[in-house]
Amino acid sequence: MRVALITIFSVVFIDQFSKIWIKTNALLHEVVGNVGFLKFHFIENPGMAFGMAFGGDWGKIVLSLFRVLAIVGLGFIIRNLIENKAHKGLVLSISLVFAGALGNILDSVIYGFLFDRGTTWDPMIQDWLGYTGLAQANFEGYAGLFQGCVVDMIHAEFYYPSWMPFNLAGEEVFPPVFNIADSAISIGIVIVILFNKRFFGEGVNDFEIFKRNKKVISES
Repeated sequence: MRVALITIFSVVFIDQFSKIWIKTNALLHEVVGNVGFLKFHFIENPGMAFGMAFGGDWGKIVLSLFRVLAIVGLGFIIRNLIENKAHKGLVLSISLVFAGALGNILDSVIYGFLFDRGTTWDPMIQDWLGYTGLAQANFEGYAGLFQGCVVDMIHAEFYYPSWMPFNLAGEEVFPPVFNIADSAISIGIVIVILFNKRFFGEGVNDFEIFKRNKKVISES
């Protein structure tokens, strides 16, 4: 339980702190600094992870509700892992995914109320509209429930070398802008993939043991 709680609270705190800081200290699309190939580039994402958009206003609501359901499901999974004394590495990785999902859903749920400027769906032009013209005279928020946009700010900017085939020479390797929550989700999934045998057993051997036990039961 301690591993899960520390992981979740740490990731959510860092994620929300970085988002609120850049949203209150930078202009939309502004680059506020860089460290090597990492740029801190403020954008707002109305859709899925890594800057991918999803539908219009209703698409945003559906996506937000899906995230809530995913968080509830992950919460039950973590509780079950802890109760069954699962490998701590597995608990850590699933907690990272949970924390990342929670960090992004907080943006969707409360940022529309918390801030008076943001990115909203404009039915007239059938597209997402940024800060221009959205400033409120009195604080009212910029969007309704489940309609807030996720704040992204990390841009890993590096390019394919000149000898790269398939017209990739000079193209950016990973153009999407992301956040701490996205990173936590990705890291959690990668950990599960890399250490799945340690977390879940050898797979084939476990299946052979299962078959032998089944045969013993049937013959007794």
